[in-house]
Amino acid sequence: MQNTGYSIYHLMVQFFKDSELIQKVKAETVLFLEKDPAHNVYLLLKGSIALGRVHMHGKEFILKILNKNELIMEYPLFKANPHYQFYAKTLTDCELLVIKRIHFEDFVLNDPDAMNALVTWLSISYLKAQMKCQDLIMNGKKGGLYSILIRLCSSYGVVTEDGILIDLPLTHQELANLTYGTREVIQRALKELRENGIISYENQKFTINNLTYLKQQVDCQNCSSEICGIN
Repeated sequence: MQNTGYSIYHLMVQFFKDSELIQKVKAETVLFLEKDPAHNVYLLLKGSIALGRVHMHGKEFILKILNKNELIMEYPLFKANPHYQFYAKTLTDCELLVIKRIHFEDFVLNDPDAMNALVTWLSISYLKAQMKCQDLIMNGKKGGLYSILIRLCSSYGVVTEDGILIDLPLTHQELANLTYGTREVIQRALKELRENGIISYENQKFTINNLTYLKQQVDCQNCSSEICGIN
């Protein structure tokens, strides 16, 4: 999400930066698991974090990937004894401000600017989730993959001579987890895209050589960068 000077993230950084220490966390660290008691919220200063669920049969689903300048708050607000709805795991080395849940809730309840910013952030997050659901339901597994690749370009894309480099290492399994499909299905779809020159893959990073093709296949609505993202 693109942040303004009045975003909930920036307001929280300003308010808590002098009272909370920055914590450095190594890659592949689990911050919390689904159903753990929700004691903290997190401000992601640097790095990337995956949020997801593990199905009862062991299948992992990645709901979103967050990079810097993000608030991580995955529980029902203002409820007594809440629990996290998803897990959070670092994909890279990260820097975080860890804030007690009760301090965060007191802050937004007592600061009108913070409450307004939180409502804006929640509404954008809701729209983003609805758009993701639409893409996956209306376009099937292959179209869902195309949609995720478009969103990855929006969040992590770097323009190069060959196309748009998605500057985030991703395995085929992680991409399958993002599209809620199996690795075998995703590998076949990726192979087809590579053979047709639509994408390339090197050092666990994808380059989108023909973004227009992907957008045409899913009837892309060219949403703003606030809505079109993997976060």
